[in-house]
Amino acid sequence: MKQRAKWQSPSNIALVKYWGKKGFQIPSNASISFTLSNCHTTTQLDWQRAESTSFEVYLDGKRNESFEPKIETFFKNIIPLFPDLANYSYTIETTNTFPHSSGIASSASGMSALALCICSLLQQLGKIDTDFYETASNLARIGSGSASRSVYGGLVEWGEHEDYEKSSDQFAIPFKGFHPVFNTYQDTILLVHEGQKSVSSSVGHGLLNDHPFGTQRFEVAEKNMSKIKDILSSGDLDKLVELIESEALMLHGLMMTSTPSFILMLPNTLAIIQKIQTFRKQNDCHIAFTLDAGANVHMLYPEKDIDKAQQLIDTELIGLCSNGKYICDKVGNGPIEIEC
Repeated sequence: MKQRAKWQSPSNIALVKYWGKKGFQIPSNASISFTLSNCHTTTQLDWQRAESTSFEVYLDGKRNESFEPKIETFFKNIIPLFPDLANYSYTIETTNTFPHSSGIASSASGMSALALCICSLLQQLGKIDTDFYETASNLARIGSGSASRSVYGGLVEWGEHEDYEKSSDQFAIPFKGFHPVFNTYQDTILLVHEGQKSVSSSVGHGLLNDHPFGTQRFEVAEKNMSKIKDILSSGDLDKLVELIESEALMLHGLMMTSTPSFILMLPNTLAIIQKIQTFRKQNDCHIAFTLDAGANVHMLYPEKDIDKAQQLIDTELIGLCSNGKYICDKVGNGPIEIEC
């Protein structure tokens, strides 16, 4: 008999970046992110008893066999934790509300949605002994490190750090006690490039192992995690702007100084960054930029700056976006289980 689970899970945008791994899916430094609202993946998982494990993956209603090896690897990595998962065949149907593989963390929303579906399966089997979301975060991490943060809403921390109680390399935790200004923080994603990235994030992480600035990067990230905890608690937006822009540029600087080097920013990415910085100086606001591992620019700002942000987009930025496209998003409440 076929059974089913369905979850909608959001992407997230890191403020302090996760870049580099030690061991298997363990972060070289802690990170913290905003969970988004409108950029999300909806995944339906169907399973039924079978003599051997098999998979069919559908993206936007069409069979996508190119995704299936990644899903097979993911299951091979989690079956030792939950051996009962080997006794089923699976059909996975997934859709995104945003362009895949373009630096808006589709792996975070996609793997977290799948992990939540799997936890629903395990819950039916009576195989979850720990917290449901903690288990989902751990499974999501195995599929994609940043996915560990997408199983919670608001601000989310992942990676062991002395300043964050109960923090772990195995799973993410919600960050509590942040200033109310961040309840309604906005993220407008300026789509400079909608296609697939030239270098995947997993390859980029690997290149940091022998990076000449790797050790220094991890030290800076750990210090920034301490700084941003105070910033998020106090609501100091001036310091937030300074820190998150530095983190974004450092991330891409590491890419450009890897061996081999690679550049994911495009000319319009740089033009947008410069226009945001100039506009902020001239208009007494807290509109800032950050970047994920791609060319698109996340424009972060408090709700009070919505009108100014729209003015900036309409007058300066829309012509720099691919076909004038951008996504209006904001901090979200986390995943939603969907009746099916």
